[in-house]
Amino acid sequence: MNHDHSGFSRRQWLQTSGALVVASAWTGLGLSQAWAQGAGQGIGNWPQKVIRIVVPNPAGGTADVLPRLILEQLGSRLGQSVIVDNKPGAAGNIGAEFVANAEPDGYTLLASPPTTLAINPSLYPKLNYDASKFVPISILATVPNVLMAHPSLPFNNVQEFMAYAKANPDKLTYASQGSGSTSHLTAELFKMKTGLKLVHIPYKGDAPAMADLLAGHVQIMFGNIAAANVHLKAGKLKILAVTSPKRLAALPDVPALNDLVPGMVSVTWFGLVAPAKTPAAIAAKLSSTISDILKMPEIAKRFAEASADPLGNTPEEAAAWMKEESERWRAVVRAGNIKVD
Repeated sequence: MNHDHSGFSRRQWLQTSGALVVASAWTGLGLSQAWAQGAGQGIGNWPQKVIRIVVPNPAGGTADVLPRLILEQLGSRLGQSVIVDNKPGAAGNIGAEFVANAEPDGYTLLASPPTTLAINPSLYPKLNYDASKFVPISILATVPNVLMAHPSLPFNNVQEFMAYAKANPDKLTYASQGSGSTSHLTAELFKMKTGLKLVHIPYKGDAPAMADLLAGHVQIMFGNIAAANVHLKAGKLKILAVTSPKRLAALPDVPALNDLVPGMVSVTWFGLVAPAKTPAAIAAKLSSTISDILKMPEIAKRFAEASADPLGNTPEEAAAWMKEESERWRAVVRAGNIKVD
């Protein structure tokens, strides 16, 4: 698989990153120089104690699983324990606010799906943190999204689903991981592009949304493929389409929704960031270490088993990626006049 799931090329990331404040810290400094001069930039003898990665989602979902896959390697390479601390609630804002208020010393990090980093700033009139102030470290991985349906429903492909939804406005319910989550906005993007009327049922995370979809309490969901795969094999779900730009090698018989509804592209990604004012050298060291870990065959295999495509880009590339995604979802929020309670 290539890494260009969001439709942005590596070249585009680098081009956009030039305009970012984050990139200014790097002017005239190569990564190796920044690292070498770490002591002068506040890296000192970092790390000297446990590093905590806050995940603003409940345990069990992809957002929680992916950081855990690199904990052991990250800890052994840095010479300190690295732990995951789940702080779910308020669409991820509780965990994000906690990290935003933490000391910028490299010991408290945030590993999050797009919600807190690229979506919530457009959804909420007032947040207790400024997502644009986080210091980007890396995009850990991307995970394709899929359109799933409960097997009891009387349609087996996108065309039949759309015909059924058109004939039954506001009868079909769709689950999401919460108001403003990727799954919610992907469904809203779909509604905008098709004019179909579907009813939103928000949950607190991926796991409870999937549980109710499997039980038939809700009928459809735009969710990540990792959550769907095991149930698909067991015949407990049907996948109607993928929302990656093209068909996936792993699901060759499943069409890309983009081919049927142009512009229907949505990929979930997982970013690692630090509080504002965290030294650039710490971000560089973490980014470089994570990049090396993600290249390990056994780690790549574990990510593949979670249906995730490891990325591990630089702080500048991560900053440009988040900026592009923020702009894309801001347009959906505005066009759909989406509000959260």
